[in-house]
Amino acid sequence: MTHPEAGAAASGDEVETLVADRGDDEGQRPPAVANPRRALAVVIGVVFIDLVGFGIVIPILPFYVRSFGVSDAFIGLLAASYSLAQFLAAPTLGRLSDRIGRRPVLLASLATAGVAWVTFGYAGESGARFGTVAALATLFGSRTLAGAMGGNIAAAQAYVADITPRDRRAGALGLVGASFALGFVFGPAIGGLLAADPVVARAGALFPAFIPATAYSLPSFAAAGMSFLAVGVGFVFLEEPNRTRPAAGAAGAEGRRRTTAIGQFRDALSSVALRPLTVAYFVVAVAFAGVQVMFIPYVADAFGYDATAAAFLLTYVGVLGAVNQGVLVGRLSRIVPSRTLVAVGSVVLAAALVAIPATGLVDRAAGDVALGGPAWLTLPLVALLVALAALSLGNALVNVSLATLVSTSADDAEQGAAFGVTQGASSLGRTVGPPLMAVLYTVAVASPFLVGALLLVPVAAAFGRRTG
Repeated sequence: MTHPEAGAAASGDEVETLVADRGDDEGQRPPAVANPRRALAVVIGVVFIDLVGFGIVIPILPFYVRSFGVSDAFIGLLAASYSLAQFLAAPTLGRLSDRIGRRPVLLASLATAGVAWVTFGYAGESGARFGTVAALATLFGSRTLAGAMGGNIAAAQAYVADITPRDRRAGALGLVGASFALGFVFGPAIGGLLAADPVVARAGALFPAFIPATAYSLPSFAAAGMSFLAVGVGFVFLEEPNRTRPAAGAAGAEGRRRTTAIGQFRDALSSVALRPLTVAYFVVAVAFAGVQVMFIPYVADAFGYDATAAAFLLTYVGVLGAVNQGVLVGRLSRIVPSRTLVAVGSVVLAAALVAIPATGLVDRAAGDVALGGPAWLTLPLVALLVALAALSLGNALVNVSLATLVSTSADDAEQGAAFGVTQGASSLGRTVGPPLMAVLYTVAVASPFLVGALLLVPVAAAFGRRTG
């Protein structure tokens, strides 16, 4: 979770610009925090640390499941459990942050996620003592709990919306997206390093007997450490923003109904402003999450790449994603309406999805064209890199612009709830997408990519019409 998850504000001056004037539409109320620039940097840093921890365990998940001698079907189920829990929890955490505050929700969820990752690392010990069923229960229980706490992205996005003016939120929310991208760049690399035999052997010599040192426990404990580090940073530096809160009367029967995932989705789908955004989040997540799952099998089958080569490609996409979401989209949003960017991004993303399965056929179409340079630099690889660059750009345009539209479509007192619903829709898409695309892949290799592209056509058409 998926995952969990474009400002020009990488420099200090630009971050300060993002959180400057609240704008005429927001009145002349006092600043949401004493130091908006620091608050934005802190919340982005907290999200980054948390996402690095999440990314650390990605390389070990399939092998951890296989170590218990069960079917590979459990790999897909374990991956889906995170997104499903995030889907169910994100609306509740978002609305809870509206009521009791962003800071306590963020800190409590990060601390609980740390406990979940520690438990995840002890699944091997559970299997050794109580059997495979206990091991799987530990894996799924801890992974589900971590997924539920991953719903705190709604509170983080609402925090950013609290401290930035409406006309600057695309840039600030883009920085949150960039922290996601960077987390997925560094996290898997760290996880792979911690799973290496020399590191495991060294840890085994240093750890006391009650702490397991394996290729699976070390990344899990590192993920927990990152969550606890994020708690410490947030506890010391993160301020609670001064903002409009829901009226006390909302805690009645109507408030109780809306705090449920079903109630909030019913409200969102009945809202003229939020309905298209909620549906778009779900559709985009289905299209893109399936590709995320099936991309590595595709490059293995079509290009003969191993896990190391595939990891380099994912790092390439992650770096591009950080640049696109952290720099490019924020600048574009200053001159192009967000709805237009969603429509254009959907077209670019759909084109990239169509291009990816075609890259494996480039050699046949181009004949014996030689590029020169190292032997690994082939024409199909160049075509794949171009397609992945378009994929990253389209994804950045769509996701950052949708987040901006969510922020500007909701009242200030309902930011957390709005982000909770849309992030929940995205999590549901990441739950449905991977198994659907995996089945399609067994029918035809290109089908997950082509179906994903087709799903994006109505998104492009809907937001294209709304730009009028």
